[in-house]
Amino acid sequence: MKFSLRYIIPLFISTLILGSASCTKLDETLYDKITSDNFLQKREDVIRDFLRPFEHAFWSIQGGGLFYAQELPADQLMTPNRDGDWFDGGKYQRAHYHTWTVQDDYTSDMWKALFQGISLATNSLEDIEKVDIQKVQITEAEKADFVAELKTLRAWFNLRAFDLYRNIPLVTKVKGETVTPPQATPAETFAFIEKELKDAIPGLPLRQDLGTTGIGRWTKGGAAALLARLYLNAEVYTGQSKYAECAAVCQDIIDGKYGNYQLETIWSKPFDYDNANSSEVIYGFPATLARTHWHYSSDMYWWMAPHQAQNFFGFTDFGNMNTRYALQPGRDVDSVEYNFALGKPFIKFQRYPDDLRLKKYKNLGNSKREGMFLFGYLPYYSDPTKLVKSNRGYTIFARDQVGWFKDTPPGTKIADKESNMNHADDNSGLWVAKYPIYPSKDPNTISSAFAEIRLAEIYYSLAECKYRTGDKGSAAKLLNAVRKRNYPTGSNSLYLESGQQLSDQEMIDEWGREFLVEGRRRTDLIRWGKFNSGKWWDKEPDNSDHTKIYPIGQSVFTLTPSLQQNPGY
Repeated sequence: MKFSLRYIIPLFISTLILGSASCTKLDETLYDKITSDNFLQKREDVIRDFLRPFEHAFWSIQGGGLFYAQELPADQLMTPNRDGDWFDGGKYQRAHYHTWTVQDDYTSDMWKALFQGISLATNSLEDIEKVDIQKVQITEAEKADFVAELKTLRAWFNLRAFDLYRNIPLVTKVKGETVTPPQATPAETFAFIEKELKDAIPGLPLRQDLGTTGIGRWTKGGAAALLARLYLNAEVYTGQSKYAECAAVCQDIIDGKYGNYQLETIWSKPFDYDNANSSEVIYGFPATLARTHWHYSSDMYWWMAPHQAQNFFGFTDFGNMNTRYALQPGRDVDSVEYNFALGKPFIKFQRYPDDLRLKKYKNLGNSKREGMFLFGYLPYYSDPTKLVKSNRGYTIFARDQVGWFKDTPPGTKIADKESNMNHADDNSGLWVAKYPIYPSKDPNTISSAFAEIRLAEIYYSLAECKYRTGDKGSAAKLLNAVRKRNYPTGSNSLYLESGQQLSDQEMIDEWGREFLVEGRRRTDLIRWGKFNSGKWWDKEPDNSDHTKIYPIGQSVFTLTPSLQQNPGY
């Protein structure tokens, strides 16, 4: 069944928006109504019903705080107070220090966003499960596909809620329901998600069945990859490790049991404008400048650069950029490397100095770029004699440090040695451009799909499972299969075949390099036992580990007072 979410989702959503906007007279007499019993009259209605939760799913990668709740409490990204900008009542500082409260908006917004997705998927699932296929002109195979994809989508939402909150209700019915189900135990939720995915896989298509229209559609490979995620983190979720099960699923994915996938040979290809057809992207969301592009939003990558950096990229369609997210520093104000083991993300890249990603980001023309980081002076794309400035007037020189540098030339020491979340300026920290931002006139600007699951994750998950059994050689081989594209041919930066360079810290660092700013760092640190016990820039170890899960926000309790709050809150 070949239809593309790239075009159908935006058309459906715009129809909903336009339809609601035109309804301004509230005293009209209604002569008919649309219910779940009469809405699905033809094939197109079924497709619209099926697709509705997918648009919300794309939005949810960044909406409601779901991106920064995975990154800001960890050891790579920061949102410091920059001379009064981004203090926001201390919300981001509480995220950094793990001192959030039930009053912080994202503790409620994430719950609402995920359970809206669960409810939308369940509603569509209930509609389609009872549809008369003869009446709406779909086949049994198509119906089975719709049902399997919606179950997989619901499992994806549930897995994320499970990871963030642990004690969640399992919603399997919405029509006619007025009471939220009681919260399940972690073991029950784990078993439910596992069964949901296993049951869905037989009815899902293979990637190759969908051709070039497959981006955004759940496949056997996508569902199997979610199983691998579930198993990889099972010990955190339930106290029972499932590394052997994770390894088996990962090996099957790599061997092609769930579809044909291949690693890209260039590091940037899984993120570039044509990645909707990448052999590495197992699951993603389609994007174009003219339609939907949620990862290029202010809650995600658009505000991961200085205020005027749109001039550096040459892309001015969205207005100013902003300094919401930057890398935590690896050096103090005197450029001395900090001595803690975690964090220091840019230094972790510099450990392997021939890494091609270390180059300063540069648009090369014709939908090509090089490098992944923004550092130093940032010249205008259209006029290299001009340099990006702070909104406060000084020229920006981005550095792997945090402090009040202002107009101080690079390499000059400053008297003010303070460096913390409450003491930064617009020079503080480097920025990441993992997904390209091509100039406005480039035909492929803001066209990259969001790669939610990449085959690289499967290789790294299997490598971790091998490492945990003591098989460092196999772990190194799997990691190098991905890492070799990051370095020139013949590089000494690849791990030795024996795997002797691998340690817990190196595994943590390598996860951080490959999946930098992909919205998973919190989960990885928790799995390695470092989220609460670790130390990084301006962050001491926690007094307890209850912050491994978030509290259920106050506004959620206002709506559903029967919920039980998570321990420690």
